[in-house]
Amino acid sequence: MAHLVAKGAQTVMTPEMIAALAVEAEEGYDLSLATGVRVGRPALGKGASPSPRVSFRASPQLYRAAQERATAEGRTISDLARRAIERYVTGEQ
Repeated sequence: MAHLVAKGAQTVMTPEMIAALAVEAEEGYDLSLATGVRVGRPALGKGASPSPRVSFRASPQLYRAAQERATAEGRTISDLARRAIERYVTGEQ
């Protein structure tokens, strides 16, 4: 039997480990002991509510320029757009 590698931890799973996990699964899990894992990106604002998504269409030229600027500054296009909109709505130049 070939060894398996678990993604993330990069743990090599031996046949013995796989057998032990199978026995554990067959016995059942006590889900009351499970901990919640938050998935996705963290919220940008204060509090636990998710950040709303804003999307818009741009010309190919504007998109390329945004990509180039973001790359040059070591930022994402989302961060670039977020900062530009924030400056616009606050009247900041």
